[in-house]
Order: sequence, then C-alpha cells, then structure tokens
Amino acid sequence: MALLKKIFGEWRGDWRRPEVLLVLMTLAMPLSFSTWMALLNNFAIERAAFTGVEIGILQSLREIPGFLAFAVVFLLFLVREQTLGLISLLILGVGTAVTGLFPSVLGLYITTVIMSLGFHYYETVRQSLVLQWVDKKDAPQFMGQLIAVGSFSSLIAFALIWSALDVGKFDMTWVYMLGGGLTVVIVLFCKLAFPTFPEKVEQNRKLFLRPRYWLFYLLTFMAGARRQIFVVFAGFLMVEKFGFDAAAITLMFLANGALNIFFAPLIGKLIGHWGERKALTFEYIGLICVFSAYAFVDTAWVAVLLYIADHLFFAMAIAIKTYFQKIADPADFASTAGVSFTINHIAAVIIPVLFGLLWVISPSYVFLAGAGMSVLSLVLALLIPAAPSPENVALVGPYRTAVSEAAE
Repeated sequence: MALLKKIFGEWRGDWRRPEVLLVLMTLAMPLSFSTWMALLNNFAIERAAFTGVEIGILQSLREIPGFLAFAVVFLLFLVREQTLGLISLLILGVGTAVTGLFPSVLGLYITTVIMSLGFHYYETVRQSLVLQWVDKKDAPQFMGQLIAVGSFSSLIAFALIWSALDVGKFDMTWVYMLGGGLTVVIVLFCKLAFPTFPEKVEQNRKLFLRPRYWLFYLLTFMAGARRQIFVVFAGFLMVEKFGFDAAAITLMFLANGALNIFFAPLIGKLIGHWGERKALTFEYIGLICVFSAYAFVDTAWVAVLLYIADHLFFAMAIAIKTYFQKIADPADFASTAGVSFTINHIAAVIIPVLFGLLWVISPSYVFLAGAGMSVLSLVLALLIPAAPSPENVALVGPYRTAVSEAAE
C-alpha cells in the first residue's frame, strides 16, 4: 500500500500520466491471471480428470499465443500500442471469467487459448510501453515497482479466492467470474479516464532480427524454457505429490505476493546498483540450486520454500529487459518486444508436452533438466558487459553497428 501511495503521490497534480496507466494495467492483469493460475491445477484434476499428459498439452496450447506474439507488429498498423494493450487485457478478463463454465478437457483447452491470447499480447505491449515511457536510469527500479504492484494485486486476488473457497464455500466457477470481471472493470475505467499518449519515438513496424541483439535473444530463449518448468510443473507437484487443495495453493501464492511487494522494488534497485551481469549471475546460481532441490524434495514445507525462492529469483529476470533497453535503438522496442516474446515461447510450446511425458517417467528428471538450463543461462549471463551500450553489447561474439544494419 505504501508503494501505491508513493507512486500516485508523486503524480497527484496530474494523475493521467503514462506511468499511472501502466500501474493500473499492472493492477488489472493479476486479478484475472492469478485467479486462473491459482485454480487451474485443482479445477483440471477435480473437474476434468487431467493427468500430467493433459496438463502438458494445455500448457503448450497456452503458450501458442506467446509464440505468435510477433503478430503484434502487424496489429500496430491497425491500432496504437496503448489501445492494443487495453484490448488484450479485456480479452484476458473475459477468457478467465468464462473458464469455470466449461469443465471439460476441450473446454479448458479453448478457454485457455482465449485467456492466453489476451495475457501474452498485453505483456508484449506492456514491455514495449515501459521501455518507451520510462527513462533508462529509472527503468530497473520502476520495473521492480511494477512487479510489486502486480504482486499486491495478486495478493488481493488470492485473498479473495481463499475467502471465497474456504470461508464462503463458493464454487470455483463463480471465483473465475469474479477475477475476470474485476479486470474488465479496470480496463473500462482506463479506456474512459486516460488520453491516448503520443509515441516518443516512432516504432519500426516490421519484423527483424538484429545481429547485435544475439545475446539478448539467447537469454530470452533460455528464460522461456526454464520458466515453463516452474509455471507448469512446480505447482502441479504440490497438488499431485503433496495433495495441496485449491485453498492451500492460494495461501502459497499469497506468501509469494506478500514477499514480492517488499522484495521486488529492492531487486530493481539491486539491478540498478549491481548491473545486469551480476544480477543475472546471482539469479541463475540460485535457480540451479532450487531446481536441483526440487528433483529430490519429499517434504511439503521444503517444497513450499523452494517454490517461494524460485518465484523471487525469477523477479530478477527484469535485468534481461534493462540490458536490452541499454543496447537497443529506441525505435526497435515495439517490434523486438513481439519478436522476443516469440523467441521466449519457442521452447515453451514444446517443453510442456515433452516434459509432461517425462513427468510420467519421473518428476525428478523434469527438474534436473531445469537445473541444466540454468547452467546454460549462467554461461550466457557472464557474457554481458559490465556497462552495456549500443557499442558494447557482449564480451564475445559478433557485433554490427546500427549504421551497417540500417544499410542491410
């Protein structure tokens, strides 16, 4: 709450600013997505009789819109980024609200794709808008603050979910409707209350891969592969192996949200102080330890601690975005946001299905693979310069100047 007072207090004289819109959009997204995530495993297992195979297929389907995020570039010929972000949030809210109405394998697959389309296109646009609207020197701390704001919103969502399920004994169908409906209400307010903000730099509206962004692309690819193991299988482990019900899963999410409200702004400051290389090195070493421990955990409370640690380490991934902001041409932000989301989801489309089959053989193998991916990410992080810039993108490897690329 103090963070929100600080953010809005600084802009009390003119609250209809881009930064405030970003905060409100950040508040709106978790109300739907956190509801969807908190209920998914229990809803899938209890209502649709999912096994590891079906959950893997569902998660792969969920990532297809992320894989197609490059299409954002083409949509920008039709609508502005700000408008596209709000439309995407609206789709997310509606997709979440109707999920509980279709308690079957096919129904969950369809509503998941709708929800995911809104989520991934919103995240693509939001990433571009943050890079455009926020100064480089303020970006790490502001991104950390946005994570805290999102965690605060998730905290509200999880508290409502726990109260509705454990105290009010509401059916999960109504909880889905509540979470999605709140997002829709905030989106409508943002559309009516805020003007359309001008672009500071006209964005490139074509697809491209810049050779000098090669390290950013690789870091993004590995981040997508690792995160799928956490998103898909860490929560599933809690339900399948330790028998957590929806209320218990929600309490675990509540703990994550509470910690992120405090730690995410500090992580943003830390990245600004340490630099991207040190921050990502610390993250990947931590993830190696966490994934290795996941593979052999047999105690529920230890698994919960690992889940919380995992979540906090992933908050440091904003260093990948601030690294790109420092090395990139500002006109590339929108297009590269779409391309990077596609790169992030190449492995994400494949891993849930393949690892779902691997899960049937042994869950330990899934998490050991995550540890191996973290090792590769660590190697890549060590190639980031201490002071990244357009003229200093990596310690090794190819580099071409913006001038030579433009000539191509």
